[in-house]
Amino acid sequence: MNQNQLAGRDGRFLRRYEYDTHWLVAADMPVDDEQVSVDIVGSTAIVVVDTGDRVNETELGLPGSNATAALNNGVLTIRVDK
Repeated sequence: MNQNQLAGRDGRFLRRYEYDTHWLVAADMPVDDEQVSVDIVGSTAIVVVDTGDRVNETELGLPGSNATAALNNGVLTIRVDK
């Protein structure tokens, strides 16, 4: 397993793990799960956070196009099969 870790300007972390069969991208989200939506379009994940006062959209380039996303207790995971 290989691991990459990136920190944004706000100190939140994005981690990417590489396994034999897939990649896994994990991100800590600062809001409730209900405030986050994720769309996968080709090899891009579009993450929208709607707090009611503000909407923030982020695009993440993925290492492939066969991806699924899940959100659980403030942790966004995106699995990309090789």
